[in-house]
Amino acid sequence: MKWRRKEEQTPLPVEESAQPDTGWATTSMSTGAMANWTAVVRWSAWGLLLTGPLLGGLALASTAQPAAVPTRAEAPPAQPASSDAVAPAGFAELYVAAYVKADDSDADAEELAAFYPAARAMSWTAKGGSERAESASAVQVRQISAGYWSVTVAARITGSAKDSDSGHVHYFQVPVRTTAGSNGAAAGWTAAALPAEVAAPTGSKGAAPELSYGSAHAPLDSDPAVQTVRGFLSAYLTGRGELDRYLSPGTTLHAVRPAPYTAVTVTQIADHGQGPAEGAEAQTPPDGVQRRLLVDVEGEGKHTSSRPMTYAIELRARDGRWEVAALEAAPALATPGTNSNPQEGQGS
Repeated sequence: MKWRRKEEQTPLPVEESAQPDTGWATTSMSTGAMANWTAVVRWSAWGLLLTGPLLGGLALASTAQPAAVPTRAEAPPAQPASSDAVAPAGFAELYVAAYVKADDSDADAEELAAFYPAARAMSWTAKGGSERAESASAVQVRQISAGYWSVTVAARITGSAKDSDSGHVHYFQVPVRTTAGSNGAAAGWTAAALPAEVAAPTGSKGAAPELSYGSAHAPLDSDPAVQTVRGFLSAYLTGRGELDRYLSPGTTLHAVRPAPYTAVTVTQIADHGQGPAEGAEAQTPPDGVQRRLLVDVEGEGKHTSSRPMTYAIELRARDGRWEVAALEAAPALATPGTNSNPQEGQGS
């Protein structure tokens, strides 16, 4: 409904009442104003009458189902899930690096105390300065209890030229626990003790995993897939040629910049699963057919000679030629109970 403002009317003079003042203010209203007020009251009453059942239904629904609480935009808690040990592992790596180079200086003591607060009260007599952790990486993480972890860190320690042990890998076991914030939630990490040097974890070395590819063979010049792979890797690693011409529609890849190699040679190739039948490599592939290849290459660069590398590449046929559909993140592993040359057909 549209409302239209009425013309203002000249108010009538109000005579002073002869009655005594009772504390209530009384005013007189014009006929037009009274009509407007009556219309407002009438429509308000109708509105309450019509919306009453609707409001009652909404109230009933709100009591039957709990209201959804909006998610607060807060940072995730410092304590990771049991399956994610990235945070304590990274903390332990930094702690070991500070521990290896620490000496009796106040600066090193404070740096170490940032990881292990009890270090401030220790009498540190080690003469550091000559040793450094060239690299420190967590190789084993075990959860002891809720919020408490044991992290084994491998550190390659370098020292003076006279030290025959310089450059060897040392293993340190580090106890790491969460620290609680003001609200009781995990706020960070701290070491429960100094690192302990231990032997290399068992199982850190093992046989190479079995891959789900057939026998590797020298690349065939008559295979159109080999031609695509050669052109793609050359554009990808040497910057020679247009990369997009080798990609399937919808596939986005960027060449390595700056180009690390001046030449790339494909040395071996293996098909995932059974692979194409003998002699089929030279035939024109039907549209939509896929091949997953394990490709061994050697890269030649200004400062590198015959560097071996392995790529897992997925190809897809279109318009009678092979195109790169994906540069896979890792080669396909053989599933348990199968050999290295499964007969389930081509993978996708």
